[in-house]
Amino acid sequence: GRLRGMGACRVLIFLPQVIALVVVAIAWRQIYAPTGTLNQVLGWLGIDSDTGWLGEPRLALIAVGFVGFWLETGLVMLLLLAGMNRIPDEQFEAARLDGAGPVREFFEIIVPAVRAEVATSLVLTIIAALKTFDLVYMTTAGGPGTATTVPSYEVYNRAFILKDVGSGSAVAVVLAVLVFIINVGVNRIGEERR
Repeated sequence: GRLRGMGACRVLIFLPQVIALVVVAIAWRQIYAPTGTLNQVLGWLGIDSDTGWLGEPRLALIAVGFVGFWLETGLVMLLLLAGMNRIPDEQFEAARLDGAGPVREFFEIIVPAVRAEVATSLVLTIIAALKTFDLVYMTTAGGPGTATTVPSYEVYNRAFILKDVGSGSAVAVVLAVLVFIINVGVNRIGEERR
């Protein structure tokens, strides 16, 4: 049976995909501010904090990475749900008759059925992580120092800030080759396990 409210949950989880990234970045910049929502919530929990999460070199990349994770969760969820919806109920019934528990069902029925979706999700999230520019630009501008200088931001920095177009182009080509190699590797692993 279907759970009540599942449609609303899907909409809420997928919502970040349809919000303009500039709006998302500005909202998270406010959440991570020293007087922002995150520190207020920590205060309610009894943890006094005035940390500027995007201004701390040790925390900035993790903070921006969490926003990226939040952004990609909806797409990955939809892909995995689509894969799981293709599994016939008879497989679960047969597994239960054979005495399989939830853990065995997960590893022997669900995981093999969603291998293609897992490979697709990996490819999409790896590409999104490597090409992230606007989120970094709007939240930290590569700082503090170089703590969040991701490859695509480095392309922009070299080509347009430092006016070294050749160097920026070289980083862009290396980034494109890296994305290609990673995607070929992920696809090969996905095909081998099918």
